[in-house]
Amino acid sequence: MPKQDIHPDYHFIQVVMTDGSKYVTRSTYGKPNGTLNLDIDPTSHPAWTGGSQQLLDRGGRVSRFKNKFAGISFGQK
Repeated sequence: MPKQDIHPDYHFIQVVMTDGSKYVTRSTYGKPNGTLNLDIDPTSHPAWTGGSQQLLDRGGRVSRFKNKFAGISFGQK
């Protein structure tokens, strides 16, 4: 017998791309009729654009990495 009530709610959400365009899809993300704002999408990611654009360090991860490993040299004298 299949288990009941084990799957997340699958509902419609609105996705907002970095260029402002929007589309509606079904997802388990957020609440019904919610909005998902993308930081990186096919219109801005170098993998799809040919690498001509820079990624924004929104979470500070790149900055933290650079600060953490600033004094390390890898075989350089």
